[in-house]
This record gives sequence, C-alpha cells and structure tokens, in this order.
Amino acid sequence: MRMNQTIAYSMVVLGAAFWGLTGLFVQNLYAYDFSPLQVVALRLTVSSVVLLILLGTMARSYLKIRLKDLPYFIGLGVFSISLFNWFYFQVMDLASLAVAVVFVYTSPVFAAIIAKIFFNESLTKAKIIAIALTVIGSAFAIEFIPLGEFSLTGQTIIFGLLAGFFCSTYSLLGKNVSRWYHPFTITFYAMLSGSVFLIPTSQIWNNVGALGNGTVWLNIFGIVLISTVAAYLLYTIGLTYIESSKATILSSIEIVIAVLVSVVVFGELLTGWQLLGFVLVFVSLFLTIFSFKYKIRT
Repeated sequence: MRMNQTIAYSMVVLGAAFWGLTGLFVQNLYAYDFSPLQVVALRLTVSSVVLLILLGTMARSYLKIRLKDLPYFIGLGVFSISLFNWFYFQVMDLASLAVAVVFVYTSPVFAAIIAKIFFNESLTKAKIIAIALTVIGSAFAIEFIPLGEFSLTGQTIIFGLLAGFFCSTYSLLGKNVSRWYHPFTITFYAMLSGSVFLIPTSQIWNNVGALGNGTVWLNIFGIVLISTVAAYLLYTIGLTYIESSKATILSSIEIVIAVLVSVVVFGELLTGWQLLGFVLVFVSLFLTIFSFKYKIRT
C-alpha cells in the first residue's frame, strides 16, 4: 500500500521535530534534581515498557529474537543508546541545548572515519570537505573561532565529542542485525538492554521521592511518548515511503527545533559566530548525505 508523498515527508519532519524537543523535557527534569544518567534511565526504561505494550498488543512476532544475536542488542543498548544519551544530556547540563545538538551532528564524521578504518570505505572529496566543515563549525559553535579560546570546559568538549562518537556507532553496530529484524524489534531490545544496564548504574532509587510529583511524570511521558516513541514511529514509517537520503536531510529540522527551544524557552543567548557554526555543521551533514547517495548510484 502506497502512502501519499506529502504525508510521508510530513511524518519524517514531525518525527525529527519531536526529537528536537528532547532537551525541553530533559532540562525540566534537571530542575527536580535528576542527574543526566538518571534521566537516560527513565527515558529508556519507560520507553521499553511502552514499546513492549505496543508490540505485545499489535505485533507480537516482532518480539522474537535469536539468543545468538543478544550480544548485538546489548552492544546497541549500552554503547549506542545509553552512553550516547548520557554524554548528550551531560552537555545539555554543562553547556546548552543548542551546543549539545551540534555535537551530536558530528556523528556522520565519526561514522565516515570508522567506516574507513574498519570497512575500508573510501573517503570521497565530499566527505573530506564535510569533516573539515564539521570541525570548523564546531569550533565556531564553542567559540574557539574567532576568540582563540574555548567558551566551554575541556570536559564538556570531550563529552560532546563522545556523544557524537557513540551516536555514530548505532548504524555500525546495528548492521549485523538490521538484515534479520524489523527496526521496532532492534529498538525495543536495544532500549531494554540499556535499561538493564542503567537502572543499577544510575541509582535512580536515590531520587525516588521526585517520582511522586505529577509535573515530573508529565516530562517523563513527554520525553518517552513524544521525543522517543512517537518520534521514532513517525520517522520510521515515513522512511518506508521515501529515500533515506531525503529523510536524513529532512530530519535535520531537529537542529532548528532544538535551537529554537534553547533560545525561546530557556533564554539561551547565541552569538552570530555560534549561528555560523550551526550552519557549517548543517552544510557538512548535507555533503555527507550526498556523498553517500552518489556512491550508491555509481
């Protein structure tokens, strides 16, 4: 059954926009003394429960996996989801939402470098230019250019780069299971594995008193239902009917939404140089996508 292209594009854009709202709920939860690690634990645990209910009710066959594939799901859950989210949320806490999103969008650069080292994929001119633009754009975003000094601490910069790195590992680690399982299956078991890892690690029980607050649950359900489950479902369904390269381009609306939330809701001030940095990272994303698309066609 074919879907109207306008609807498919709209679903992808809306899904990405919902991802862009992540920081809104995260920052609100920080106000109730949740640590970044505890927020990640809440996100993955509640999302796992919601996905289990959805799949168990409407698509039970998606819950079946082979035990030999379990290590891949654990790797995805611990490295590509748990650690990525943790470093991403750490940067939100230490710097700003807008800067955190810029670091996440360095992930295509890490993916290109890892693919070159481990899979011997060629680094095209477009990819090299994209890497250079990402480095320069990130330097503007953290105001190393033109000030000659970092506006962020070394720890924040390292956390940001690690967020980009672990984000890039999702497609690489998921390669081995994506040919056998539906994306919903991969997402559920990866999140479940992340939850099992994070519940004891985050010591969420130390802040259990805050869970009695209704506003806390509004934000938990916001990050789960809007920025995780709905975002993923909309993006994945829309992706089924349009080219992946176009979907990736459309998903960059996440940057725009995140920056708007950062400025409008939280009153974070951005300099002209930082905005230039965001634009350069944005352009590098397009170059990476078109380089990949050209490679497929040739």
